[in-house]
Amino acid sequence: MARLKTNLKIKVQLYCGDEIAMGPGKADLLVAIAREGSISAAARTMGMSYRRAWLLVDAMNRCWSEPLVAAKAGGGAQVTDFGSDVLDFYRAVQAQAEGAGEGPEIARLERLIRAEPLPAKA
Repeated sequence: MARLKTNLKIKVQLYCGDEIAMGPGKADLLVAIAREGSISAAARTMGMSYRRAWLLVDAMNRCWSEPLVAAKAGGGAQVTDFGSDVLDFYRAVQAQAEGAGEGPEIARLERLIRAEPLPAKA
């Protein structure tokens, strides 16, 4: 998820049915798993519970044609080669989407939007 300029936020999410197969948080979780070598350590570094991280990994593994994360022999977890490819493709799409926020239409919208909303009417 990228915040562009002051008011535009572009968030790329890929859906599998009603399930988010990949989004910014899941991509960050994959990076943390690759770095830490386990779901629990990755969850700790991201400030989330192991259960939440496990549920996100489970959702990813159910949505793609191959698992993105697999158990390592002897304990822990690793991002599969397929998972690394999906992550690379996702990051490329994120970069393209962020570039979309640099056109003249965005500049026009930026000039038209208020910095803060007007007070709500009682």
